[in-house]
Amino acid sequence: MLTVHEVIPYGHWSEPADDHITLDHDARHRRRWYYTADHGTAFLLDLPRAMVLGHGDALQLSDGRLVEVLAAPEALVEVTADSTATMVRLAWHIGNRHLPAELHPHAIRLRDDHVINAMLEGLGATVTKIKAPFTPEGGAYSGGGHHHHSHEYDDGHGHGHTHDHGHHHHHDHAG
Repeated sequence: MLTVHEVIPYGHWSEPADDHITLDHDARHRRRWYYTADHGTAFLLDLPRAMVLGHGDALQLSDGRLVEVLAAPEALVEVTADSTATMVRLAWHIGNRHLPAELHPHAIRLRDDHVINAMLEGLGATVTKIKAPFTPEGGAYSGGGHHHHSHEYDDGHGHGHTHDHGHHHHHDHAG
């Protein structure tokens, strides 16, 4: 069985890929998983830690060949608002619910969920359904992984934080 122990980030490889694999966000967030690429190349992804495979990354097979990662379009919504104040409020509500979110200068992309969509519209959002690859922010506590559009901060220590009504939880980091 072919194995992958190394991911070459987008822009850091130049030889042509021998195959490609099209995956949604959840299937791109793995440490160890069996995959079959789009043209039949079967392999075991076996990384030292879980990470999000980015669109355009290359998986280095144990025989030296490359498999390019392609982000599959998913059912998403693009959330916009008429004012910066409303966008900030929407972002707070999205973050408070720990929803995976992809941030753009004037929009937030989320997975399509009719309950969340109705809540956001009630708060003044315009919610537009789209199909697009989904690459949400990794978050300050996610550890590992990479994202091509942001720089993540993780100081390696667990942090707790408090929500409304006394709800509290703690984030631990496996080292």
